[in-house]
Parts: sequence; C-alpha cells; structure tokens
Amino acid sequence: MWPSNSLTERLGLAYPIIQAPMAGAATPALAATVSEAGGLGSLGLGTSSPEAAAAEIQRFKQMSARPLNTNFFCHEEPGDVTGTGKTMQARLQKYFDESDKGAVPDPTVGYTSFTAEHADVLSQEKPAVVSFHFGLPSAELFAQVRATGAFILCSATTVAEARFLEEAGVDAIIAQGNEAGGHRGTFLGGSSETQPGLFALLPQVCAAVNVPVIAAGGIVDANTAAAAMMLGAHAVQVGTAFLRNNDAKVSDPHRAALVAAGDESTRITRLHSGKPARAIRNRLLDDLADVEDQISPYPGQRSLVAPLAGIGEGAFQALWAGQNVGLTQEMDAADLLHKLGAETTARLKAFI
Repeated sequence: MWPSNSLTERLGLAYPIIQAPMAGAATPALAATVSEAGGLGSLGLGTSSPEAAAAEIQRFKQMSARPLNTNFFCHEEPGDVTGTGKTMQARLQKYFDESDKGAVPDPTVGYTSFTAEHADVLSQEKPAVVSFHFGLPSAELFAQVRATGAFILCSATTVAEARFLEEAGVDAIIAQGNEAGGHRGTFLGGSSETQPGLFALLPQVCAAVNVPVIAAGGIVDANTAAAAMMLGAHAVQVGTAFLRNNDAKVSDPHRAALVAAGDESTRITRLHSGKPARAIRNRLLDDLADVEDQISPYPGQRSLVAPLAGIGEGAFQALWAGQNVGLTQEMDAADLLHKLGAETTARLKAFI
C-alpha cells in the first residue's frame, strides 16, 4: 500500500500524499512545489470566481506539468442574507468602535457555490483531479466534470456521507476527521460535536465503501501518516503542516499562532464564516462564544468579521489549524514531502 497503490498509479504520484487545498492559503507556487516533489498539489478555489479560478490554474501550469487537484465548494446557497445576524452585528460593534471602523456592515454573500461557469473552466483547463467540499454539485454539473477525465474526490465526515458519495460516482473519498483544520465537509446534517475523529472514522469508511479512501485530519508527520495507512487509507491529505513554509499565503499573525499553538489551542467555531470550522482560539472566538448561534448564514458571517481581520495581531482573523498543529515544523514544502515520504516508509517497514 505504500508508496505505490492504485491511486498513486492512476495519478502518477511518487507518494500518496495530498497537500490540502486550503482556500486562501494554498498558492499555485505551493501546489507546484508539492506536485513537482512527487505528491499531489492542490488549489482551494471554493471562494474564487470562475475567472480567478482559471487564472490560478494557469499560474500552476506555468510552474508545473504535474497533476493538480482543484477544489470547489458545493454549499447550499443562503439566499438573501439581508437582516440576518443582527445580534452578531450588535456584539461586533464594540470592536469596530475600538478600531475606528465605523458601523458593522450588513452581511453580504461574497462568493457562490460551484456553478456552470466553474464547470466550464474545468472543461477548458482539464486539471487531473477535481475535489469537492460540502457535498457534490448537481448531476448535470457532475457529469460535465466527469467528461473532462478528471479523477473526482469529495470529503465525507460520516459513514453515511461516504456511502452517498460512492453511490454518486466519485473516484475516491476523503475521510475528514474531527481533528482537521478549517471547514468540516459535512453535507448530510449532523453535528460537529458528534463527528468522529479520523482514527474512528477512517476504518469504518474503509469498511463501508469499495473506492479508495484518503485520510484527512491530524496528519502532520510519519507517525500519523503510517497510522492512517495501517487503518486502510490509500493516501493521506496534509493541511496544517503545509502552512509553515514560504509558499503558503499565511499572514504574520497566523504564522506566529501556528508556532505557539499546542494541543488545546484550537476549537470548532461558526464565528468566522457561518459554518463549523476548526481554528486557533483568539479574542473573537473567546469573547463571542456565547453567540455562536446568532450568526449570519454561511458565507454571510464572513462579511461581518472580515473588516477586523487585520486588527490586534490576529485577534479577529481566521487562524485555521488542525489539532496536531503542535507537531508541525517550519520547512520547505518539498522537504516536508520528502521527509514525510521517507519517514513514513521507515515506520511502515518497522511494522512488517
């Protein structure tokens, strides 16, 4: 199973290691570095317009001819968010006053779910891999993506979601454990309080489906990668560990928070965007924990807090990170991939 299996052979990878898409942080340079080093680089395009998505893919192609994973969101559109989040606006006003930013803005929807225009970009650019978060697009758009020849992935946070995805025709499933940084990929309901951790979710998903399963959540080093492979994963998806290099688009406060964070530093919150997502605790999360249910629907909540992002050394910024952030190291992305590949090989050989 390591390093060669059906998934690595299909995608031409030296190691079954996927750099997580991480919208806003994963750059074409980071994705190209990972892909050139033998892993699968990814671009998080869930918040990008079709035009911006095409430009990001083209920038990757200028740096690498290797496979690329392009990731899109398939969230339910919130409709008109005008008038939502009034309690949240009232509570945020204090921080807007402190920073002389005027009145808290009315919520707006800054980006859409996956559209026909996004699918047209994929038809033109034909990336090797297309992955989805928050479920799948309509059957018509799914068929259009399938027609590009792309290998299709989607995140599942429960066994029920994994079974749904297999029946829908995905090529592989990303089993996202509760430890993962950023947004939960949940799309069939359920609560982040009951969502299983990776090492409970992964073997159950592997037992429930026949397609390859990719482990995501808390994978930061050889020990965690080897454990995931022993539990049946065909590949691992690594996010937080790839934030600590110069190719990732990460603010100075976010970098500092990643260095200082430990095992109790993160929690799942809806305060940053309106959907449950794991981030490092800061002033926003601590002060407004009591109004988690007074948010504007995703992604409207993001527009309420975004003006504060540059205030107070990350006090209001979305400091995305998984629970194993304390084990990450500052390292070039290619070096991280090679280290993870070589050391995981050694760990697995030790078990044989």
